[in-house]
Amino acid sequence: MVTPGVESFIRLKFVEFAGLSDEQVFVEDVTMATVISRSPQMTNSIDLMESFARTANAVRKEYGVRVRLPALPLDTPVSVVLKAFLDEFEKQEAAA
Repeated sequence: MVTPGVESFIRLKFVEFAGLSDEQVFVEDVTMATVISRSPQMTNSIDLMESFARTANAVRKEYGVRVRLPALPLDTPVSVVLKAFLDEFEKQEAAA
């Protein structure tokens, strides 16, 4: 069971680092490529990876859990990335 509030924390931090609203990223279930094209702070996949890394670092600081995401293609929906974040969080939290 994932710690309450983790999903909303991840969502909040990612949209903050992407410079977008929650609706622009999560409501339409957009792909990672779409996030890059919509974001005023991203120009390429490296910027996207940096946003995920900053989000993972924020999770580590807030919850003490290190989250590592697998490599995913740019046509992956953000909902799949969020699920991977939560699954990895749960796995690492249980191991701690």
